[in-house]
Amino acid sequence: MRTLKRREFLHAGALALGGTFLTSRLAFASTGNTKSRLVFIVMRGALDGLAAAPPYGDSDYAGLRRELALKAPGSPGGVLPLNGFFGLHPSLTFLHDSYTARELVVFHAIASPYRERSHFDGQDVLENGSSQAHAVQTGWLNRALASLQSGQGQSKELGVALGQNIPLVMRGPASVTSWSPSKLAALDDDTLERITDLYAGDPLLAARLGDALAADAIADSAASPMQAAAAIGDALPNQSLPQRGRPMRYTELVRAAAGFLRRDDGPQVAVFDTTGWDTHANEGNAEGQLAGRLVALDAGLRTLKEELGPAWADTAVVLATEFGRTAATNGTRGTDHGTATAAFLLGGAVQGGRVLADWPGLSAHSLYQGRDLKPTTDLRSVLKGVLSEHLLVSSSALETSVFPNSADARPIKDLLRG
Repeated sequence: MRTLKRREFLHAGALALGGTFLTSRLAFASTGNTKSRLVFIVMRGALDGLAAAPPYGDSDYAGLRRELALKAPGSPGGVLPLNGFFGLHPSLTFLHDSYTARELVVFHAIASPYRERSHFDGQDVLENGSSQAHAVQTGWLNRALASLQSGQGQSKELGVALGQNIPLVMRGPASVTSWSPSKLAALDDDTLERITDLYAGDPLLAARLGDALAADAIADSAASPMQAAAAIGDALPNQSLPQRGRPMRYTELVRAAAGFLRRDDGPQVAVFDTTGWDTHANEGNAEGQLAGRLVALDAGLRTLKEELGPAWADTAVVLATEFGRTAATNGTRGTDHGTATAAFLLGGAVQGGRVLADWPGLSAHSLYQGRDLKPTTDLRSVLKGVLSEHLLVSSSALETSVFPNSADARPIKDLLRG
């Protein structure tokens, strides 16, 4: 590896270290389908699926949810209608528009194989792709990318993880890259030149600095993240004002993800987290704590579509959480850890306008362990369908390395457009 000189760094056009150093080289490759883009968003904290996608047509819904129940479509603060039985939370206006445009599939009564109620273990199962917590130390998405890399005889990065840490779902044998927004002020030109001179004599450090500058150039190619952050902050309801700082960092990641994915020579897969879905107390209904977070999520997804531009037509976005919440409210006007929940598949590449649910009902005898929405669909069936149709991951890889011992979770077909 040749030594890189200062002028070569500065010529890259990135004069501020806005992000942390990358953990791997910024060299990207293609999946089996070179146009496809996939975004996986982990909703940490256990999303209340009965609030995000309320089954208002279920005769037991209102009585079970009590003060958290959302009203029928057409009422003040009522749900946004989908198919006459299910709706979306009134905060999810972009998702509703996407459903109308046939770019959204809503899955309900869905869960990973995990059946306990630990966030830590539930997230591990969600990301490791097995049926047990800590059974493997790598992630299903990384193993899927590894199968594509080995099949094409390449070792370049197919994916990017955005955030302070690379999540488990992206750890493993496949080479991936990462980017994180810095909490530090941007460096002035003189300081950057001094760092460049210092690193220029070391091939490894010079390469890492070059990677960081290149990554920031990509991330900064989007419009100012603070402008979008301010727009989201303005959209939040008044009771969510203490949370106004949180969506800013989230939107920064969204815009950076779009900056990477819309490049022809960039990665095709991006992963990042959203947090704050653990609504034990004061969850709210059409307004309140959960509503504010859903507003921020919805606005971020709208921004993702806008920033991806033409690449949106080839994009699929999967949103999933570790488990759901209790069907009934608790004593603090919230919900506790549950089992089944809702998941979402969004994007221009999605054959949407559908709700897919083998609905178990919310009557007392239908609830799982007498308290939770019963799981009837395995989340791995959705993930298999997306990976096989969108990224062209082989069936053999899906059944052996990506989701081992998952024969009962058959892929859901026809989730993507022809």
